[in-house]
Amino acid sequence: MRVTIGDTVLRGQLWDNATARDLIPKLPVTVEFSDHQNLEKTGPLPEELSTQGMPQGEDPRPRDIGYYAPGGDLVFYYGDVGYYDGILRIGQFEGDMDAIANQADGFTARVELAG
Repeated sequence: MRVTIGDTVLRGQLWDNATARDLIPKLPVTVEFSDHQNLEKTGPLPEELSTQGMPQGEDPRPRDIGYYAPGGDLVFYYGDVGYYDGILRIGQFEGDMDAIANQADGFTARVELAG
């Protein structure tokens, strides 16, 4: 997948799980993100994603792409948040996360499949 923030383009890989597979046909989407605890950026998706067969929660790592099921949010992790119920890991970014970490609240990103 590709995430575009202004002139910055980040690439990542979606994994083969139910939640990531449900996201794919809903792309492209533009999401407004907020910062949480200087560890993650979250933004609401227009529709909830399937969580069928997914764990109750997970411990995401920096660079992970996640879905927070209770809020219906796409999540980009750049710090270590620890285990939480409702967090589902659906992919991972390639490379450095500074472009995500340095964004102020309210930034928008276009999320789409990479060509």
